[in-house]
Amino acid sequence: MVSVVTGGAGYIGGHLVDALLQQGNQVLVLDDLSSGNYINSMAKFQRIDLRSQSPKLESCDTMYHLAANPDVRTSMENIEEHFERDVKATLNALESARKSDCKFFIFFSSSTVYGEAKTPTPETAETNPISNYGLFKLMGEEMTRFYSQNYGITALSLRLANITGGRVSHGVVIDFIKKLMKDPTTLEILGNGKQRKSYLHVSDLIQAVLFLKDRHRRGYDYFNVGNEDWITVDEIASIVEEEMGLRPVHVYRDADNGRGWKGDVRLMLLDISKIKSLGWAPTLSSREVIRRATREALRLLGYEKV
Repeated sequence: MVSVVTGGAGYIGGHLVDALLQQGNQVLVLDDLSSGNYINSMAKFQRIDLRSQSPKLESCDTMYHLAANPDVRTSMENIEEHFERDVKATLNALESARKSDCKFFIFFSSSTVYGEAKTPTPETAETNPISNYGLFKLMGEEMTRFYSQNYGITALSLRLANITGGRVSHGVVIDFIKKLMKDPTTLEILGNGKQRKSYLHVSDLIQAVLFLKDRHRRGYDYFNVGNEDWITVDEIASIVEEEMGLRPVHVYRDADNGRGWKGDVRLMLLDISKIKSLGWAPTLSSREVIRRATREALRLLGYEKV
């Protein structure tokens, strides 16, 4: 079984590569090393920029497409750069899958395709993104559906909640830790701290991906992949502070009516009934995810509790 992972040197991609290798898959990583440089020595690696190339592969059973710019905030500032990495790269990945006769294509989408929807949000909810990141992910979903229906590729789009833990390099946990390591007395919080979102540990995500891959047989489908509960930014700050042994003063930077930045979704909780009905469920609550992710990040950074 040959698995091709675009963005396989990045955060989620690297964890997926590890899991596929443990299953006995042959793995080819396609990455330009712009958002990560994790390379498992057991995988084959090809440095390639999917914004401008659509490679013909010698063999491909399943392509997992994760190559993208993962920063929602910068999508509202560097629009063209995000379009290139999030849309054009997806088109070229799909073309590579088509030309290489890949049987299965899995697109990693995002909860941001819903925008500020009623929660918990099912897959049947209207898609109404409020960030370019969400818009470009929705375009990726539509391209994936089109290629599945017109070229006979079995395909999935996975709408992910916030993923953290493991070797995470960005997001609120890392942001808070780095700010507090720089200044233990003050913590800047983007937004009003009341934003409430759902978090899934990367290990649970990888299990969900492999679970769906084994059960989806033909055609195109899409799934929410997230947790069943949520947590506020203020609560996340409290957990990080507790794990670091600090009690800083909070300074809030409210960019837009409670949002941390333009395009920030204030409330996000996915309805995961669809994937649960097949037999998958997360093993950790959002609060447990944040605490575990914090401990993992502090260990990697060599931080000793005050």
